[in-house]
Amino acid sequence: MDIIITGRKVNLKDNFKDMVRDKLVKFDRIFGESEKAYVTVTVENRYQRVEITIRHQNRVYRSESDTDDMNESLDNAVNAIGRQIHKNKSRLQKQIKSESIDDYIAHAACDSSGANESESKIEIARTKKIPVKPLSVEEAILEMDLVGHQFYMFTNCETDEINVVYKRKNGKYGLLEPSGY
Repeated sequence: MDIIITGRKVNLKDNFKDMVRDKLVKFDRIFGESEKAYVTVTVENRYQRVEITIRHQNRVYRSESDTDDMNESLDNAVNAIGRQIHKNKSRLQKQIKSESIDDYIAHAACDSSGANESESKIEIARTKKIPVKPLSVEEAILEMDLVGHQFYMFTNCETDEINVVYKRKNGKYGLLEPSGY
């Protein structure tokens, strides 16, 4: 796996870059050498954020961690990616080398100090039909804030397409627009 490491507002030392590569090398047997992993380290005030994004076929595995220690943030982000893989094991086995997933999970179970997540089935607890009315992006954000949700689906009156606005962790807003493959 090709690992691309970027530092924002920080110059990363070679020993940290080596540590990143050592921790992500265990995903090589799952994703193969042609995939890319993007690691971004950002230092702001007293927070040190590590974001890891692995793109595989049409799937994106992403995790991030904010702590006051860069190494701890890296450990948390790598563990979160491992949990995503473990949680989606049955779906991944259809697309990725199944023996590699089993090897990784067995290896991760031995290495992890946290509690093992039990395999869970996806269960839809509630289905709700909502009217999708034409709105501007600003109106959709206002509606989202009025109902107190983290996201809001609407028809963009400028493009006549279904869009989603959402509230990001940093308090800003995001917009999801459909795009062709």
